[in-house]
Amino acid sequence: MGITGRVGGGGRLLGSGRTSDVYELDAGWVLRRNREGWGDALAEGAVMEHVREHGYPVPRVRLADSTRTELVMERLSGPTMLAAFGAGAMGAREGGAVLARLLRQLHTVPGWGNGGCVLHLDLHPDNVMLTPDGPWVIDWSNAEEGRPGLDWGMSAIILAQVAVGEEPIAGLAREVLTGLLADPSHLTEDGLTEARRRRAAQPVMSRREVELLGEAEDLIRSLRCERRSV
Repeated sequence: MGITGRVGGGGRLLGSGRTSDVYELDAGWVLRRNREGWGDALAEGAVMEHVREHGYPVPRVRLADSTRTELVMERLSGPTMLAAFGAGAMGAREGGAVLARLLRQLHTVPGWGNGGCVLHLDLHPDNVMLTPDGPWVIDWSNAEEGRPGLDWGMSAIILAQVAVGEEPIAGLAREVLTGLLADPSHLTEDGLTEARRRRAAQPVMSRREVELLGEAEDLIRSLRCERRSV
């Protein structure tokens, strides 16, 4: 029986995101199924294996059991960083510092031959799991090879977009962003500009979310100036 059959036969739904659902599978493993054929799970799994081989904290994957729309990966124990904020188990600025450390560590992992490093391009508190072994990074569907400034720009613009919005966690997002940019030297002008362009082009963005990007970029620039003046 194939994976799809096993999940359809009773695999428990563990969670859902904008583009995918995660199901319980064998002991210690989960299956993430992309909805409507979105993404390439096999390519994502290959990136995860690449960075794991370089010592980066990501779940193991079973590429042989995965398909273009379904990724079988190790089940992690622990809350997301976002959930830990809500439970009072981690402070927002501490979380921003952890994101910064994860970005720096990732950018030591070489890419695939074009002189760049591996970029996650969606590193934010809901994509970090706080396990007993430390923080682990999930959701590598946007990963590619490139320059670190773009990765810093994407994380910053995602956080700032929430920080300038109307959601109850806006203040929290601003604190996380402040922690991320405690040392703003890794964020480049080119990286921030390209991050905003890519964020605006994402099909899952609502019109209101796109409208907030200008204000989000202004917030990032103001926080960078504050840090430089200290």
